[in-house]
Order: sequence, then C-alpha cells, then structure tokens
Amino acid sequence: MKIGKYSLGIGDRFGHQGEAQLRAIIKAAAAGVDIVPVWNKSNREHSYIHSKPTDTRIEADAAVKALSYSGDYYVDADHINLSNVSGFIAASDFFTLDVASKIGTASDDEQIAAFVASSRKYSGILNIPGIPHPFEVSELLLVSIAGKFLAAIAEAGHIYNFIKGQKGADNFVTEVSMDEVETPQTPVELFFILKMIAEQGIPVQTIAPKFTGRFNKGVDYVGDVAQFSREFEEDVLVIDYAVKEFGLPEILKLSVHSGSDKFSIYPAIASIINKYDKGIHVKTAGTTWLEEVIGLALAGGEALALAKQIYKSALDRQEELCAPYADVIDIKQDELPSATEVDQWSSEKFANTLRHIPGHADYNPNFRQLIHVGYKIAAEQGVKYTDLLTEHHLLVGSCVEENLYERHLKRLFGLNL
Repeated sequence: MKIGKYSLGIGDRFGHQGEAQLRAIIKAAAAGVDIVPVWNKSNREHSYIHSKPTDTRIEADAAVKALSYSGDYYVDADHINLSNVSGFIAASDFFTLDVASKIGTASDDEQIAAFVASSRKYSGILNIPGIPHPFEVSELLLVSIAGKFLAAIAEAGHIYNFIKGQKGADNFVTEVSMDEVETPQTPVELFFILKMIAEQGIPVQTIAPKFTGRFNKGVDYVGDVAQFSREFEEDVLVIDYAVKEFGLPEILKLSVHSGSDKFSIYPAIASIINKYDKGIHVKTAGTTWLEEVIGLALAGGEALALAKQIYKSALDRQEELCAPYADVIDIKQDELPSATEVDQWSSEKFANTLRHIPGHADYNPNFRQLIHVGYKIAAEQGVKYTDLLTEHHLLVGSCVEENLYERHLKRLFGLNL
C-alpha cells in the first residue's frame, strides 16, 4: 500500500464533515492537483468525543460513496502507541507511530556502541547532495544522537511490528511522528534517525519531525520563516539522500503536524516541494471543528447561543482544557474577550473573531486557540451539539469546504491564485 504524492490529514472531531472535506479535495483535483484525503483522529479525541475508530472509517466510507469519489483515501490511527494501537487495527490503514515521549530515553551502552560503529562511515565531513554546506559528524555527535533517538526508534519498530502482525506488511501506510517535543531535530539528526528507522525495518512513507518555530493549534506559524524554509529544504534533501543510502521507500515525504492555518510558511513549502518534485503530508485536524463553531454562530438563534456558551465555558475551564495542549498553544490572557462582551456579539462578530483571516480587524488568535481546545465542552453537550450540526449542515459544511479549499489548499498548492 503506497500513499500518493500529496496527502492531507482531514481530522473531524464529531464525524459530521466528511463530505464537506472531500468536496474540497475534489475541487482541488478539478484544479489540477490530486490530493489523497486521510481522515485522522487521535485516541485522545476519541476519548473526549466518546467515539471509536470504526466511526471514523464509517464517516470516510460514507463520504466517498455519497460523492462517488474514486481516488485513494485512508483512515489514520493518529498519534498511537503500544498502549492504544489495538483499538485502531480494524478500522485504520494509516498509522502515525508517535514516539516523541521516548526521545531521550536511555539505551544501553552496547546498543549505542553498535550504532556508532555502524555509522562511522559518515564520520568527518558529511556532504548531502544539494545542501551547500557540509555537516561535521564527530563520534561525540553520533553518541549524542544515539542517546536521544535509539530508544524512540526502537519503540517505533515495536509498534510497527505489532501492526504488521495484525494486518500484514502491505496493508497499511506508516508514519513516524517525533514532533510533540520542545527541541527541533536538526537535518543531520534526521539523517541518522532515518538510518535507525531503516535498521528497524520500518517502511516509513511519511515522517513528522519537530521543526523550528511554534506550530500552535489553529493559528499561524510563529517563528523565523526564512529559517524554517532553509530547514525544511535541507530536510527534503536529507530524505532524498537517505532513501538512496538506506533503501527506504522512494515515496518517503515530510509530514507537517498542526499544519492547519500555517499560512505564512505555505508559500515556502509549496516552493520547495515544487523545486524538488517532492510530496508532502499536512495534518489539518482542528481547523474543521473551528469551522463548525463558525457555521453555528452564523446560523444565529440557538446555534449562536451554544457557540457563545462553548466559549464562556472554555473561559472558566482554561486550565483543564489547555493542559493537554500546553506545548502547542500560546494564549495571551489579557487579549481574551470577557464572557459579558461575547454575550453582546452578533453572529458576524463572533464568526469574524474566530475565523482565521490574517489582517481582519476582528480576528483574535487567542479567542481562536481557546475554542480550539474547547471541543470537549461541545462533546459534553451530546446530541444538543450534533443535532444543531445536522440542522445547519449546509451552512456549516460550506464553511468547512471554503476554509479547507480557499484558505488551505490554494495556498499550499498554488491553486488559482
């Protein structure tokens, strides 16, 4: 099973926007770019929503059938590990092996020594084709890289082999995820990480490193765009070299997590993948949930009241809601509107404050981030929330489709700009 050149993780918290998301993918195909949809939902999201991995499969299959979509598509077991992978086996054919928590876990001295010995051919000056500057690889660096990453990649091997034993080697796509950490992996570290992955026998098709800068949920990239661009380009070239050097799958590509709304780096990503004719995988999970809230706000009446209540409850429960996402949100408390203020807002004011349109006078990224982590509150509303999604499905769906196509796919792939 091989994933296409371009793919998009289209997470959907409540499982109601499959058709709207797929319409955006179909629209991109009509504009000349084939993008493989990958419905993804993590174990944490399932636990909050009280859904199951089979629900994601049902949503994806139903959307494909309803729109007579004939392209490839996948269902991703997002950010899984050995403790929770079993529940995803039957429904999923894309597995994101999350080993970030194992980075820095100690390996024994023999394992480190063996890795260093097998890597000595790269000691001294390492030249990666296309990268103008060489990398200096000392034995100390190799020991450091082994100490950081050997245990994590060994864990990826354990997870992969478990899935392979359940599904068979050719029946799923494998991604290795190392993004949810504080310190970015450098291009030279990525090279040796890929060596470890190859030695574990993992046929990785996408890899999600931690990039320089902040990838906060639902808002734009925070950091030096030029530095990100250099790093991203070097990572692309490292992958190209590692594929040849270590016998990894030729289709191996970078994966950008928390990739939704990173508008300022989309031109750099587009330019680099076009320059080298490479693929990309971008995960855009939470942006769909935000568009649901925008659609409900625009619907007015009871739906607007519920959207306001979600925000007000999130304001009261910030510590609880933000804790699991502490590394990927950055909310300025003094820029959050009060509950009293939000109570006075019109549908348009609420939607414009939440909708991510850079430069819009009403847009507030702090408001947006807080609602982003507040989907647990909507889940607690049960059918009250989902019934409103059903009642206003045309309006909500149009928001989801417009956001994904107009603000994401157009920027990422240069469609009709």
